[in-house]
Amino acid sequence: MSTQTSAGSSASSAKDEILARIRHALVDVPDASVEQDTPIAWEYGRATREGNVLEVFIDRVVDYKAELVRCAPEEVPAKVVAGLQAHGVRSVVLPAGIDGSWREAIEAAGIEVRGDEPRLSRAQLDETDGVVTACAVGSAETGTIMLDHGPDQGRRALSLVPDVHVCVIRADQVVSDVPEAVARTAAALRAGQPSTWISGGSATSDIELSRVEGVHGPRTLHVVLAE
Repeated sequence: MSTQTSAGSSASSAKDEILARIRHALVDVPDASVEQDTPIAWEYGRATREGNVLEVFIDRVVDYKAELVRCAPEEVPAKVVAGLQAHGVRSVVLPAGIDGSWREAIEAAGIEVRGDEPRLSRAQLDETDGVVTACAVGSAETGTIMLDHGPDQGRRALSLVPDVHVCVIRADQVVSDVPEAVARTAAALRAGQPSTWISGGSATSDIELSRVEGVHGPRTLHVVLAE
């Protein structure tokens, strides 16, 4: 018992000494918040990368093992169809607000188009091969595409259940990093709309460290970048 008390007293003395040294070292530190004590010349949501953010974005997206094709705006419908056909998509769900020219091109290619009004059941979505959406913004630094689920993106289930996701993003929607991207979607977030962030096809290595694709969402992400 006496040994335990001695050990406890020794540990307490060491702790007191450490804390005393810390207090002594901080005597000349102003009593202010961290922001005031260490001002940073940075504003949330402001661009942090100069130069061609598109090239950075493309590099990151491809690094995530997603597919990306670049095209002129007028070529988007044909590129969307090509992406669907490359992955053997026979049926596709389209959000109600999707660009009409994309829908026409898909129908002309003989791919079955399914609408979501009235809403498709989970079983119907599960048996649908693919989905085509637009997006809200893309982060170059992380290669992340964000959906705020506006009319041209549809509800979250559409971009999570089908196995192939063809996503169209315009060059002017690509920004430097996540804070700038979040600032772009702030209005939708404040309005209570959901947000989906996509960095490549769905994959996990949680199961015995083996990469398994298609667990949390589409196995394949095909990005069409309209410049």
